[in-house]
Amino acid sequence: MTTTTHDSFLGDKPVHRIGFGAMQLAGPGVLGPPADPDGARAVLRRAVELGVDHIDTAQFYGPDVVNDLIREALHPYPEGLRLVTKVGAERDSDGNWNQAAKPADLQAQVEANLRALDIERIDLVNLRRQEVDHPGADEAPLADQLGALAELRDAGKIDMIGVSSVGVDTVRTAIETVGIGEVQNAFSILDRSDAPVLELCREHGVSYVPYFPLGSAFTGGPAALAADSHISAVAEKHGVSASQVALAWLLAQYDRLLLIPGTKSVGHLEENMAVMDIELDADDHAELDQVEPVKVGI
Repeated sequence: MTTTTHDSFLGDKPVHRIGFGAMQLAGPGVLGPPADPDGARAVLRRAVELGVDHIDTAQFYGPDVVNDLIREALHPYPEGLRLVTKVGAERDSDGNWNQAAKPADLQAQVEANLRALDIERIDLVNLRRQEVDHPGADEAPLADQLGALAELRDAGKIDMIGVSSVGVDTVRTAIETVGIGEVQNAFSILDRSDAPVLELCREHGVSYVPYFPLGSAFTGGPAALAADSHISAVAEKHGVSASQVALAWLLAQYDRLLLIPGTKSVGHLEENMAVMDIELDADDHAELDQVEPVKVGI
């Protein structure tokens, strides 16, 4: 295990270990504007006040809604704020998430993010693949996708490339061919199936950003965390929530593991940020080692 500190790295850029995932700022189903746009902007401003310097977003959140909120709330951006987006998907009029990951699609999506956020260069762009969610899906060749992003990096429109929802082979290929700043995959105390990718990131010093850090709908999410006797025992010992324990456990796995919990609530945001103050000891880890993983999809 590694000890937690307030500082880590996104690629070669220093960042606070707890960032902010902006997806939840859109309306229900990540569609349309939020019921309280002023409240959403207030959450973003409070996040920065609390030290958040890493915001994860996407043009297809809304679509076109979340990036606008970020720009309205924070532009001109504070020095050192890292904006991370992802490409490879689009939304249709019914709200479906559709693949849009040919090289031309990726380039157009990067340009759309630049315009919406009103920036000239994005700190990191994640290539969102289908290989984890939809194994065997027909996808554009990885080499072509990475090549398109590398061209944008060479043109100064991207600082770093990342990959998301991918397996070990794709991560290794991306590291060896274009170099990557992060991997963004599903991982939590309940679903540790991505441990091989996390280990590969550790070997190469690549930042790892888990989505579904509290488990997904398939694993029961926060309710399943609270129902687990081992997690609840540690939570009671520290006087914190089961969700906070689960986040603290993640931070202890790797010093370049970065969290991007999302919320529409300032109170919940402050609870997430307080995770940095939780110090899990050897007894806590022994207790949490007994948590039975839940395989996604069952």
